Amino acid sequence: MMGAGKTTIGRRLAPRLGLPFFDSDTEIERAAGMSVSELFEAHGEKSFREGEARVINRLLAGPPHVLATGGGAVIHPDTRALIKERALSVWLRADTEMLARRATRRDTRPLLRSSDPVATLKKLAEERTAFYEQADIHINSQPGPHDQTVSLIYEQIANLLSGTQSASDADA
Repeated sequence: MMGAGKTTIGRRLAPRLGLPFFDSDTEIERAAGMSVSELFEAHGEKSFREGEARVINRLLAGPPHVLATGGGAVIHPDTRALIKERALSVWLRADTEMLARRATRRDTRPLLRSSDPVATLKKLAEERTAFYEQADIHINSQPGPHDQTVSLIYEQIANLLSGTQSASDADA
């Protein structure tokens, strides 16, 4: 979900894993020459999701890296299938209040430009949770320093890759 910390955590996780970092929203903006907000306004969410799917496909066809996707990327069935096939996925969970605090700091999220962003976030969470639950690793976004969440993810990835653990649910 938006505000869970995907980009912030991903930027910190990548060097720890010795991998480059990409943010799908940044890559979409670069390819389109427009911001995500401008893309939503000019072309709508459906068109944005199609472009997002193309960008994620291109990125996942490349060498290993850490990729922060937009919170709605999993809506697109082809994107979900691609992530399942080519990636190790992590769901950063956070309660609605934390998401709202983080996601509404700036007016850059088109889906939250409503009279009640908290209600919008709750609705989106209800619609998307079944998709998020398909992730290989589930981690609660920690309220403290980002390194706590990064460490939890790193440990779960190490466990999963070493074969000592299957899909995990870290609630530390």
